[in-house]
Amino acid sequence: MASADSDDGPVRAPGPEAEAVADLAAGVRAGLRGAVARALNLVEDRRPEARPAVAALLRELGPGRTDGHRIGLTGPPGAGKSTLVSALAATLSKKGHAVGVVAVDPSSKRSGGALLGDRVRIDGVTQDPGLFIRSLAAAGELGGLARAAPAAVMVLAAAFERVLVETVGVGQSETDVENVVDTVVLVVVPGSGDALQFLKAGIMEIPDVIVVNKSDLGDVALRARADLLGVLGSARQSGVLAGAGPELLMVSAARKEGIDDLAAALERHRRAQVETGALEERRVRGSIEWGLRALARRVGEEGIEREGGWMAVRDRLEAQVRSGRGNL
Repeated sequence: MASADSDDGPVRAPGPEAEAVADLAAGVRAGLRGAVARALNLVEDRRPEARPAVAALLRELGPGRTDGHRIGLTGPPGAGKSTLVSALAATLSKKGHAVGVVAVDPSSKRSGGALLGDRVRIDGVTQDPGLFIRSLAAAGELGGLARAAPAAVMVLAAAFERVLVETVGVGQSETDVENVVDTVVLVVVPGSGDALQFLKAGIMEIPDVIVVNKSDLGDVALRARADLLGVLGSARQSGVLAGAGPELLMVSAARKEGIDDLAAALERHRRAQVETGALEERRVRGSIEWGLRALARRVGEEGIEREGGWMAVRDRLEAQVRSGRGNL
């Protein structure tokens, strides 16, 4: 893999004295893989002294410059997300798109690093030198993403036309991905009960596309599709889902069937977002939510109260993001 030499985890980030942040950002925007790897190392650096360089890098990369389509794939363990990511990445690459992948893995309890299960599965299926894959450790974060995921996605979106984000696969609470990507793909597997269980959970409010994977299972896959169509119809009638709701597709990632249809659905969603202005608004909301989380992590509940409370902090953060002083 083109990224294998430097993607396996955070290392000490280059300081401004070693490489100007502006030059690093220019290298990322040019798609230079070495610069992308160094930028990812930087945004994963949790040391307090790294924060100014991280903030400067993200300012250089946005707003308005990170135009890559950000696609999140979420769902339960065993749904085949990694295999689907591999097949989709290969298809997008064949269509001429430069593709970056963020695979969020469970963390080792001893080292805190990513266990690299998703990375191994993706690498084992897709050996395309046109792809860049990065594993991030979830590090105990709930919601299916790593703490550095928003910044890492922003870096990859500045370098690559398509960015795929695979969540860790922890179950029905994986809704954080909505705040990081432009399009959410929910992957369910027939016969597991996920199709109906997820309709009861908050995660069903976020997908733009729903994929029934392992469609080669035949009747059981068709039953899952029918169940989903029925409940989605009820959700639309009750007003839980606005408009037409998510597009529903049948896919067999292992057999690479239906992948072109998925790629086409993703492009349709992207075009609709751009034409309606929904893309920018979605990124604004995502930046606000992750900014609030980062601030709360640093200053705690009491710190938020000292700043006037959650609503006041949210209003100030939204003003910063909309004025171009925050990250998109």
